[in-house]
Amino acid sequence: MKRILVTGGAGFIGANFVHHMIAHSDSEITVLDKMTYAANRQSLEGLDSKRVNVVVGDICDYVLVNELVPQHDAVVHFAAETHNDNSLHDPRSFVNANILGTFEILEAVRNHSVRLHHISTDEVYGDLELDDPQRFTESTPYKPSSPYSASKASSDLLVKAWVRSFGIEATLSNCSNNYGPYQHVEKFIPRQITNILAGQRTKLYGNGKNVRDWIHASDHSSAVKRILESGESGRTYLIGADGERNNLDVLCMILSLMGKDENEFERVADRPGHDLRYAIDSTVLRTELGWRPQYTNLEHGLEQTIAWYRENRSWWESAKAQTEERYRSQHVTDAVGVAR
Repeated sequence: MKRILVTGGAGFIGANFVHHMIAHSDSEITVLDKMTYAANRQSLEGLDSKRVNVVVGDICDYVLVNELVPQHDAVVHFAAETHNDNSLHDPRSFVNANILGTFEILEAVRNHSVRLHHISTDEVYGDLELDDPQRFTESTPYKPSSPYSASKASSDLLVKAWVRSFGIEATLSNCSNNYGPYQHVEKFIPRQITNILAGQRTKLYGNGKNVRDWIHASDHSSAVKRILESGESGRTYLIGADGERNNLDVLCMILSLMGKDENEFERVADRPGHDLRYAIDSTVLRTELGWRPQYTNLEHGLEQTIAWYRENRSWWESAKAQTEERYRSQHVTDAVGVAR
């Protein structure tokens, strides 16, 4: 895998993967990114320009995608619209990027016989009851509950169909909730951290009992690298680090680590269709491919993440103002019954 095309490589998880591959391989990386609000070219600063080339473009652009794909040994497909709240307000953009964009990638790798790894989410499986001992496995039926997760489930099914119908070489991975550096401030953990750094009050949906299975983006990157190296075509691998915590506990941990009272937050109305619990069983990835996470202590990982946001205010401050304004306008729209 000397030459790798990374779609969405200026976004949160994609940028972390690019950094990981530059540090832990001799691969040359081409980043294809539309540079929407969720991407940030600064996330790729400092990388060797001889090994990282950034192309600004859309995965839905047939001509561009078919120009880039045959120049590479593999495509790692991160590009997606990912924020659940946004999918409730603008589902069309999620269908376009996540379904139609994946179709274009699939057709290009089919036409040019290039290896594909498709990045997906545990949210395609729906949710689990809070007291359910089960976790998601590779055989869990799909049951998406939001426009975002439905669009990702659709893209997964397209990849599986292209493997069976056309014989493309492809693997898939469904990962639990990521955290770490370079994550957009609209997401739960960086929003809380940057609220505190900006002197604003933190916010919690509903009662905060919803459980997420957290994994550091660096561990996600190492898992994808292992799948690229050793994964079996046509297989799906679940990536998780046994990081189940409810949202209230995570928020209290952030407040405590940042020297704040654990009750210093505001409760806001829960979002529609808010999944109760995600939990990943990554046994297959660990036993068959020998992968292990390095960040097994969430508190330690959060400490490092907080330090990164504290030290990189210029990376997030302008996006913070825009994000909070968008949330305010959405709240006003919802209150008068227009948006839903």
